[in-house]
Amino acid sequence: MPPHLDPAEVRATLRAAGLHARHRLSQNFLADPDVLEAILAEASPEPGDRVLEIGPGLGLLTGGLLASGAAVTAVELDRGLAAFLRERFEPAIEGGGLRLIEGDALDQDLVHLLEPPYDVVANLPYHITSPILHALLGEAPRPRRLVLMVQREVAERIAAPPGKMSYLSVFVQYHARVRVALRVPPAAFEPEPAVDSAVIVVEPFDADDRLGADDEEALWRLVQAGFRERRKMLHNVLARQLPVDAGRVAAALAASGIDPDRRPQTLAVGEWLALLEAIGPATLGEDQRGRRAPS
Repeated sequence: MPPHLDPAEVRATLRAAGLHARHRLSQNFLADPDVLEAILAEASPEPGDRVLEIGPGLGLLTGGLLASGAAVTAVELDRGLAAFLRERFEPAIEGGGLRLIEGDALDQDLVHLLEPPYDVVANLPYHITSPILHALLGEAPRPRRLVLMVQREVAERIAAPPGKMSYLSVFVQYHARVRVALRVPPAAFEPEPAVDSAVIVVEPFDADDRLGADDEEALWRLVQAGFRERRKMLHNVLARQLPVDAGRVAAALAASGIDPDRRPQTLAVGEWLALLEAIGPATLGEDQRGRRAPS
């Protein structure tokens, strides 16, 4: 770590390495020591822990993780930053403490890069937050804990209570407990982003608490159907979007104790699960995921 972490030090480090922040890659480098310490405190790495870091940038989090004795696997897309990290952490790489993968995290089989159990710590580029969460939570072995810096609006959507739910919040909260640990202003980065950020902590539930694979696919078909018309009443949108007649939808809503005039964003995860059971997973037809991504 530099002796004084602030925006001027970050700019100087980039300049000395012949690097610059690339807007195309949504690069905003952490430049606040208090935020750095808060992230490391939430991650609480211990000697021997395995940690996946996505987008290590200048290696500030990487250095803190390595200093704790954790074994780090870092995935960096930017070739210039990857070269910088290889030089900066040459002893750790040679000693096996750091494994550096140069490439796009979205092209990696993330859940199989490390032997479980493992944790994830990352300052995520905003535009890849949702696909990264789907990759890490949608398939086993899931991390023990994820400590992620994301856009504040996205953090609040992920951790939203019923009334403000979205497809993403239902997906993440089905898989894990979520909390917003820290709000981070633009001034904590160099260059400053145009939006506030936040650190979220995501702790996946035990696998025993989950549906079987077929029923889980049916759950996402149901939830996606609801959020295709998120401002419409459930009895209308589900009858239009599911291969189920309106009478069956009405009966399932009644059996679940869900008012048919409610909107999709008002349902908690448990209510979606109750509705799935009442409507019958096998009735929901072909998996529609990826055909139109609900927000």
